[in-house]
Amino acid sequence: MDKTDLETYQVQLSQVERALSADPTNTELTSLRDELKELIALSQAAIAQAEAASSSKLESRKSATSTPSHVWSAGDECLAKYSGDGQWYPARITSIGGAVENRVYSIVFKGYNTTELVKSNEVKPLPPNYANTTAPSSNKRKLSKVEEEEKERKKKKNEKKLEVKAQKAKEQMVKQATWQKFAKKSEKKGVHIAGVSGTSIFKTPDNPLGKVGVTGSGKGMTEVAGKSKHKFEIREDES
Repeated sequence: MDKTDLETYQVQLSQVERALSADPTNTELTSLRDELKELIALSQAAIAQAEAASSSKLESRKSATSTPSHVWSAGDECLAKYSGDGQWYPARITSIGGAVENRVYSIVFKGYNTTELVKSNEVKPLPPNYANTTAPSSNKRKLSKVEEEEKERKKKKNEKKLEVKAQKAKEQMVKQATWQKFAKKSEKKGVHIAGVSGTSIFKTPDNPLGKVGVTGSGKGMTEVAGKSKHKFEIREDES
């Protein structure tokens, strides 16, 4: 039943009531009037129920579109749509902004340091067993031009650091080899070099009260000086 049927029943009822006013004792018209009233009541109830159901569906649709189906928090793992190619890649949510009905998420794709802002319809939960079922090669998106340049710059910087370290290590080895060669020549000539062949350049006297001396310096051991209190002498002012 719809509104058209309801209007038809109402018109028929008005006609029957006019006929009854002219012939009130007509039982057929009376029965027809009662049937029309019942049909009108049923039609009104059906129309009201249909309108309520339609309104409920509309509200549900609005709620579904305005309220995110998943509640996200900072630190959550997800799949996010990359603006560069429109594909979905694993990412992590770093912060959340915007209104409740229009959230904006700041995300970082796994394996990259760049941050991107995405809307609610551009993030979705990771499928079950995503890490086990997805090949590692498909998890990574292509680098943008800026990211490629930054990666290349860091690579060259690291290579330069390694070259500098290698050069310093090489110079140190050359110095060490030169010193060892000099020490061996001196040892063959009978020249003793303190600190070589397991000897120490420091030496202490037999007297336990003596101080440490340096071998090869040409000076004797420094004796321990006795400790005494300083005495102050009081003098009168000549003036």
